[in-house]
Amino acid sequence: MTEMATPNLPSRDFAATARFFARLGFRETWRDAGWMILRRGGLVLEFFLQPELDPARSGFGCCLRLQDAEAFFQAARAAGVPEADTGWPRAHRPRRQAWGGTVGALVDPDGTLFRLVQEPG
Repeated sequence: MTEMATPNLPSRDFAATARFFARLGFRETWRDAGWMILRRGGLVLEFFLQPELDPARSGFGCCLRLQDAEAFFQAARAAGVPEADTGWPRAHRPRRQAWGGTVGALVDPDGTLFRLVQEPG
């Protein structure tokens, strides 16, 4: 087995979280009363239930290491996620960084920040 780590992130409502991420190509592979796992290729996201979460105060985040950050961003836009500077959900267009990689962002309906990171190459 390849070693890996998976982020553990909050969800105010598993059904709403599953619907949002399904539009981005994730499928639900596990759910019980307090935990849910979503997968999209090699990406695995694990969610715990936190119904009292205030998205405006969420400090949760993780990096999605992607082959093509722009393609993921475009999939988010096609799924109806607005390109905006405030609110949630929202997406930020990937941009080339001084270190050579490309970084964009997705903020989910619960206020979690997903950095869309593409290594240089």
